Amino acid sequence: MSFSNDQVDYLVKLVLVGDHGVGKSNLISRFARNQFNLHSKSTIGVEFMTKNVKIEGKIIKAQIWDTAGQERFRAITTAYYRGAVGALIVYDIANQNTFHNLQNWISEMEGNADPNIEVMVIGNKCDLKHLRRVQTTDGVALAKDKNYSFMETSALANSNVEEAFNSLITQIYHRIKQKELEEGPRSNGRQAPNFGQAKEVKIDEPSGSVASSVSRDLKNCCK
Repeated sequence: MSFSNDQVDYLVKLVLVGDHGVGKSNLISRFARNQFNLHSKSTIGVEFMTKNVKIEGKIIKAQIWDTAGQERFRAITTAYYRGAVGALIVYDIANQNTFHNLQNWISEMEGNADPNIEVMVIGNKCDLKHLRRVQTTDGVALAKDKNYSFMETSALANSNVEEAFNSLITQIYHRIKQKELEEGPRSNGRQAPNFGQAKEVKIDEPSGSVASSVSRDLKNCCK
């Protein structure tokens, strides 16, 4: 089901970060267009796609930014954390170095993004079971230690991709509702250009525990 822009209630910005080759572009393409390109080219700088999703009766337009993983683009891509209310930090389950490098990506995000950004750790390419180098429990432990949510996905097999994005967007929406309840009718959400009455969301409330999200999402992981 598709929704027109004048039906959109909220506009939210998400960013995907992680090493080159972990599958960020195909994750976005699979979610936004249900497409997968086995020979996709490396992202140059930053690209984005959008998708409207319905969460608990509200239409949310997700603007999803795909950042380049190569070191030479880091100075450019760090600026695109600005205004993001959600982030997916991606590694390749068949490449242990991409998992170890998550600490660098987390540090970069913490230094450039809003401190209350909602974050999900993604172990991608879980179709490569025979090549696995990072155990699911390792991903869960890292996410739980940082109070992030977690899921394993496969853009190739279209496994848990929609579930991961929708789960993160739902977390963001719950924060939006909590903020609106606390602020009342004088909520200062800014109207997003070209989206009718949609509000461009900025969240500045403390994030609650997502340990339950880790447990819930783990049930849906690829085995």
